[in-house]
Amino acid sequence: MGLAWHFWNSRWRGAPGSEQRSGLRGWERAALLVPLALHGWLLYAGIFATSELRFGFAQALSVMLWLAVAVYWIESLFYPLDGMEPLVLPLAAIAAPLPAFFPGLVSSGAHAGAAAFKVHLALAMIAYSLFVIALLHATLMAVAERRLHGKAGPAFGHLPPLLTLERLLFRMIGAAFLFLTLTLASGFVFSETLFGRALRLDHKTIFAILSWLTFGWLLAGRWLYGWRGRTAVRWTLGGFVLLVLAYVGSRFVLEVILQRS
Repeated sequence: MGLAWHFWNSRWRGAPGSEQRSGLRGWERAALLVPLALHGWLLYAGIFATSELRFGFAQALSVMLWLAVAVYWIESLFYPLDGMEPLVLPLAAIAAPLPAFFPGLVSSGAHAGAAAFKVHLALAMIAYSLFVIALLHATLMAVAERRLHGKAGPAFGHLPPLLTLERLLFRMIGAAFLFLTLTLASGFVFSETLFGRALRLDHKTIFAILSWLTFGWLLAGRWLYGWRGRTAVRWTLGGFVLLVLAYVGSRFVLEVILQRS
């Protein structure tokens, strides 16, 4: 949270005419690595270094936001991403301790330790984290667009240009869509191996497919019709909501409300 406050003061609160430094300073980049490494170690100790697999909504959120910060850190080496930090860092700080309060239920059955299941889980978490970054890009796009119309005030003067945010948004959605496609494909293979059929039409599968179709249509609209701006933001938000309902939302209901694995 301390780093988030620093970036809020240095990236968002500065007036457009004040001194601006593009990208992360050396000490800022190093400072981000410390909580990132600690968060990663806690995830490893809580998920992979135990004899039983506990992976519920809290672990999913924690892994998603840890990967999102890692992706941001790497992405910031190549692109100016000022303004992203006050969004992603507080979310990661909130998600990091969640597994301690919601340890999740033990995954039973032989599939919990299967290599195919772990690959499927890893692909899903990568896809989720990339879509988190895409959603944050879309949020910054919405703020930048409002600022162009004089509705956001001077507090957001150091955001990247709108066209830069838009280009990065679709690059991130394209990468996330690829991993979501691999997630669905591995899920079909895993389901056929375990249950003898390639597709289980439960709520998770339905919401995941709807999200895949939504993002696929958004990418097609961008390529065929040049979709951008508010249209891109709305489709990104809609697809992300469907994706959250596919796993995190359903696991929250099962674990917290229904107390089932």
